[in-house]
Amino acid sequence: MIDYAAILTKNPVGVLATQDGQGVRTRVFQYLFADGNRAYFCTGSQKPVYDQLKSNANVSFCTCPADFNPVLSINGKAVFVDDLALKTRALDENPPIKGIYKTPDNPVLQIFYIDVAEVKTFSFAEGPKNYKV
Repeated sequence: MIDYAAILTKNPVGVLATQDGQGVRTRVFQYLFADGNRAYFCTGSQKPVYDQLKSNANVSFCTCPADFNPVLSINGKAVFVDDLALKTRALDENPPIKGIYKTPDNPVLQIFYIDVAEVKTFSFAEGPKNYKV
């Protein structure tokens, strides 16, 4: 199995895709950290992406380094957790996010993880690869 968390740590900014009714929506998102098969992210409860994830938990996150080696996609279900320790970690490790939400007990701050079921990579040298988790 590929160490997808190591790739995400080096390339934390990527594109998160969600369902919005019958359509697909993408937006730039930042990976926070991982724990096992859980890749953590945060958002605000007032954002459309929050409602989209609550309505349909199927999600994909894609990122890559500048040389596209490798392009990485993680796919699974988004699961929201109300865990003050995780919120504290997210803010402590990401000052720009702390600048937005200020404190971990901010009710707008929502932590979720992707329960990673599938990892896909692509590189020009190796082509596409699929990994089931």
